[in-house]
Amino acid sequence: MKNQLPQSKEHEKTLGLFDLAILGIGAIIGTGILVLTGIVAAEDSGPAIVFSFLIAALASGLIGLCYSELTTSLPNSGSAFFYAWVAIGKFVAFLAGWTLIGVYVTTTATVANGWTGYVQSFLEVLGINLPHRFLVTPAAGGFVNLPAVLMIILMTVILTRGTSESKLVNNFLVGVKIFIILIFIIVSTQHVNPANWHPFLPYGYQGIFTGASAVFFSFLGFDALATSAEDAKDVGHTIPRAIILCLLVSTALYVIVSLVMTGVVPYKKLNVSEAMSYVLISQGHDYVAEVVSLGAVLGIMAVVFAFIYAGSNILKSMSRSRFLPKGLATLNARTQSPNRAIWLVGLAAAVFAGEFDLHYLALIANIGSLTVFLLISLIVIILRYRYPELKRPFKVPFGNVIPTCSIIICIVLLVSISLKAWATYLVWIALGLIVYFCYSLKHADEFNFTKEE
Repeated sequence: MKNQLPQSKEHEKTLGLFDLAILGIGAIIGTGILVLTGIVAAEDSGPAIVFSFLIAALASGLIGLCYSELTTSLPNSGSAFFYAWVAIGKFVAFLAGWTLIGVYVTTTATVANGWTGYVQSFLEVLGINLPHRFLVTPAAGGFVNLPAVLMIILMTVILTRGTSESKLVNNFLVGVKIFIILIFIIVSTQHVNPANWHPFLPYGYQGIFTGASAVFFSFLGFDALATSAEDAKDVGHTIPRAIILCLLVSTALYVIVSLVMTGVVPYKKLNVSEAMSYVLISQGHDYVAEVVSLGAVLGIMAVVFAFIYAGSNILKSMSRSRFLPKGLATLNARTQSPNRAIWLVGLAAAVFAGEFDLHYLALIANIGSLTVFLLISLIVIILRYRYPELKRPFKVPFGNVIPTCSIIICIVLLVSISLKAWATYLVWIALGLIVYFCYSLKHADEFNFTKEE
């Protein structure tokens, strides 16, 4: 089969299984484990946050299988946008792509926002105190979260160097992050007091689902893998394996850190963005806390790297297909990277990180993520009926049972998110509709498969 999708200039595929797994782990292991674990435990779940992560991981595992089938059948950097275009049509495709752009921008901003807490913790130990108004957003009484803004711009610059060079930086940053997480677990385990786990369900069962909704975007990393399909070697084998591997490693670390963190410090005291450092300092491990803060400062950059990369790939795919101005798909002659798209995502994320609250950004990102994941699961079913002859190197087992279960889980988690976050998401969709009817409707074509001659 062949399709009518406008294609970009062929470039070298540089990402193997190790690179893809590291990219996924780097995207998943970040704000969720280093920042949101404490905040969600304090505000939503209590010690039962471990179940919140397990529910989010279960949903992610089911959705990850659906992604594997679609990514290996239709290898394209457009992710849900491209799959929706093939399966349903250009209107739903645009909404999926527009939602994903919003997700990557807000997720990048959320990650960078939490990153500032570790920067602040690290500098304070060195006796350096930055002005408060340049460390927090207006919602917290500041002027701008300047460190977050500068870090996003730095990662954007690195990405414009091209996939081959920038992946080495990413692999190093992910390695640092896993190292400091293991240090935290080893040092803190000796201070676990089981009494801190009581009550285990202080916010009831509803709190578990509310917490799962709040941390769900932490598992968005496997969508970043889906957007890397055009850069992946042997996509039919490497991407499914990378998705499964990064989910297993990430879930194990989330569960262990959640248990240790809430076991060392009462959950009500964990409402801080630099939770790991706070737990270590509370037990007198100031030096280790300094090492962890430095590692987090470096490691969280890998998450920002992965999401700016993924967001720029969505923009590239949409503009290449004339849903957005075609200039955004232009590749740099030397690095073969879509620098215009990278800068657009990076600058938008920098604005959001500098001006909006972390927890609020996370909820908005979760609505978009869950909506896209619901759509991905639905598309698997639709494509099986519309294109049964499509070659599927990987196929989700048990018929339509797994896609249906993932749809149900996404709906349950979506219902748990606050109306305020929903209102903001709908404003984003309204802006997208203006773009669609003013530009995309006139320029983008319907997608269809045509038989090989």
